[in-house]
Amino acid sequence: MSRPRLIALLLALATLAVFLPATRYGFLNYDDNEYITQNPFVKNGLTGTDLRWAFTAFHAGNWHPLTWLSHMADCELFQLNAGGHHFGNILLHAANAALLFALLRRMTGRTGAAALVAALFAWHPLHVESVAWIAERKDVLSTFFALLSLLAYAKYAAAARANKTEARGQRSEVRTRTYYAASLLGFALGLMAKPMLVTLPFAMLLLDFWPLKRVANGQLQVAGREPGQPPPASGNWRLVREKWPFFLLTAISCVVTFFAQHQGEAVVSLAKVSLRYRLENAPVAVANYVLNFFWPAHLCAVYPLPLKIPALQVATAVAALALITAAVWRERNAKPYLLTGWLWFLGTLVPVIGLVQVGGTAMADRYTYIPSIGFLLAAVFLAQDLAERFRIPKPVRAGTILILLAGSVGATEFQLQFWRDSETLFRRAAAVTPNNDVALVNLGVALEEQNRHPEALETYRQAEKLEGGRYQLHHNLGSVLDKLGRPAEALAEYREGIRLRPGSAVLHNAAGSDLTALAQYREARQEFAEAERLDPQYPWPHVETAKGLLKQGRDEAAVDELRAALRLAPNDYQILAYTARVLAANENGAARDGRAALTLAAKSNRLAGGSQPMVFDVLGMALAENGDFTNALTCAQNALTLATGAQMKGLEPLRGRLERYKAHQPWRESFRATNAPPAKN
Repeated sequence: MSRPRLIALLLALATLAVFLPATRYGFLNYDDNEYITQNPFVKNGLTGTDLRWAFTAFHAGNWHPLTWLSHMADCELFQLNAGGHHFGNILLHAANAALLFALLRRMTGRTGAAALVAALFAWHPLHVESVAWIAERKDVLSTFFALLSLLAYAKYAAAARANKTEARGQRSEVRTRTYYAASLLGFALGLMAKPMLVTLPFAMLLLDFWPLKRVANGQLQVAGREPGQPPPASGNWRLVREKWPFFLLTAISCVVTFFAQHQGEAVVSLAKVSLRYRLENAPVAVANYVLNFFWPAHLCAVYPLPLKIPALQVATAVAALALITAAVWRERNAKPYLLTGWLWFLGTLVPVIGLVQVGGTAMADRYTYIPSIGFLLAAVFLAQDLAERFRIPKPVRAGTILILLAGSVGATEFQLQFWRDSETLFRRAAAVTPNNDVALVNLGVALEEQNRHPEALETYRQAEKLEGGRYQLHHNLGSVLDKLGRPAEALAEYREGIRLRPGSAVLHNAAGSDLTALAQYREARQEFAEAERLDPQYPWPHVETAKGLLKQGRDEAAVDELRAALRLAPNDYQILAYTARVLAANENGAARDGRAALTLAAKSNRLAGGSQPMVFDVLGMALAENGDFTNALTCAQNALTLATGAQMKGLEPLRGRLERYKAHQPWRESFRATNAPPAKN
């Protein structure tokens, strides 16, 4: 094995080792649910219907079909085993480290510097978010294709130069065009993983300046021109013109992303975050990114927008960035890597710097994944040149590099531990950033998922004091109040949410559910009808309507509503399980259908991955209704084991079902008196 290949392999293996602890972590309540655990298209794996969805859906405010395909492939291989999904991210990040080394070495010929840039890129704590967060697969995947694109571009540039300076045959021309086509294909695939790559053609122009040296003294270098001869005016745009297909893809991606994010309601309006505020935040965010490269002590998952940005902070950031830019411009001939690296850093940050506000955050560590390449390139090559200029002994250089890399790995391991679960992640965010309502809301969700409802309620109330104008927060408050058995208070929260967001089918459905709990059936039906009008494809109004009908003793009409819900969501394991329960355990014989109940319960258990105690419980009911008491006992015992492990309360009815199955008796219940719903969606 050659030395460069050995270095690339060692970089990849070391990167795998650094991030391997993440394979023990679970899914987060922060986009992992929307991307994977509660996304029926992704959970199904690589099926024909789901593949079509990947290429046609504007889901989660994005169009990135290759990202969806990668998550589907993980589900096909690992189901909902989070460790496998984490390993996919880590593997791509390790591959990116090796590819970055190969790219920089090819373009610059400086093996040591290229290896150091790649190592710092791979092991810097700023990149923990992109790797340890499963939903950020789009970062590592898009960069994988971007680096492949740039590698092909570097080969194209070398082949094109050779073709101009030497007499080459048709085979060389074909090779040149092949490299160009491969670069364009890599760029297109990268955009289909994450549209942040739209600035890559501009980065290619920077690489043309240095290290590819297709630009000299600010003018395009034209093959065959005598030294000192001024280039023709038409030559000044040759490098731009040759990239017109790349710019076309950039334009198309920008348009598609604009529509996707507006449809997904991810873009924050100017009324909420003014243009002046965005212009103030942009330089401050860039300056903070620079500081975090050198002192990544307070990294976290969510950086809230501050209520006000001090004018002195804005002026200081602008002045610092202007001074750095002026310095690298002055050194553009003596140290051209400074200009390329710095402008790469600034330019690739432009799509995410906050001028178009998406998600309402001041900055995000994941946004530095590609921009950091330029920053690290400039810093490492400058340090190497200074070390040679001042003749620093090689042992001192090696020791400094080892300390730097060890510190980077240590900081990465420290930051990685906060991504083990949602509670740890958002407690950290709330601790290191003031007034972080987003972190508090997600922390509340994590506590609610652990059935720590009083703590969740208190956490939501803290978030409400900081920002009470989020309709999602009022939905969360209503949800936890429901679980605490306080439907009247929950209804008030849903009403406030509806006031803030009258077009939310979810809120109208939740309000209807509480009206049902309060026996206000007519008003509940009005809310369900409004939810159906707002979103005809939303199945839960039918489920909640069925619950109201069951309470009124109209069981057969309730079954019709449940079947209507299943027509809209045939793969929702919760709706499948609840329908199976009604069909298997209803004391009203006219509404029972044991065979259909068993089919639905088995499908629900399969979709849930055999991990939900509620589903095993229902499957036991269905088996008992069909006279299979042996397997009914097994399912009930599985349900009890899982529920006990999850520290769930109220398990006496489940134990009672075990005794009935032992006596070869099916389970019966009155839904008029007992209506324990699955968790709200």
